[in-house]
Amino acid sequence: MLDISSNCYVKMGLILGAIVGLLITFFICTVRLFLVLRKDAEHKPGKKGAVSVLVVAGSGGHTTEILRLMESLSRSYSPRHYVIADTDKMSEDKIRTLENSHKEKDITRQFTIQRIPRSREVQQSWRSSVLTTLYSLLYSVPLVFKLKPDLVLCNGPGTCVPVCASALFLGFLGVKKVLIIYVESICRVETLSLSGKLLYHLSDYFFVQWSTLKEKYPKSTYLGRIV
Repeated sequence: MLDISSNCYVKMGLILGAIVGLLITFFICTVRLFLVLRKDAEHKPGKKGAVSVLVVAGSGGHTTEILRLMESLSRSYSPRHYVIADTDKMSEDKIRTLENSHKEKDITRQFTIQRIPRSREVQQSWRSSVLTTLYSLLYSVPLVFKLKPDLVLCNGPGTCVPVCASALFLGFLGVKKVLIIYVESICRVETLSLSGKLLYHLSDYFFVQWSTLKEKYPKSTYLGRIV
């Protein structure tokens, strides 16, 4: 009987120890994530030179809008690393057309185009989207660690979620603080897109283009129509 009781106490002790360890780990990770997300007034990309930008381009309208934003940025935002889904057939041509047209005026202009698996296809079920997003994350993490951008710019395609998560992970590990700038699509008038809802509390700057969204999401910034 004593041996059985002793074994029970040992097992209970191990279980309690594991629970306490998980709680402590969760607390440390939460605090660390809070510190990464907290805006740092001292962190100003470009203060000492050019700003490396990682741009997430979706297909169709998302690409058109994000390229309009890129066209308005100065030459200080370089190099420009564009990330597109591996099934996107049109965005690469649009990106090259834009960048090559500017390169004629500025030979120092640099850009690259990177491909990762698409995190969610049109009309794909939410359940399967979780798996495809995790799969996309496996490619996003090493890519972001390799490029180490100063900021990530995105406007709603599903592909931006694993890329932004990777940027947060970079800061979480203390490798580099990466600013996340999210610009909600002009098409979103009443509600945020799914990507917007996921990144609303995780982005450093969150822009909306309709005053109705600003009323619903006070953390956002409304500057009128941007694109």
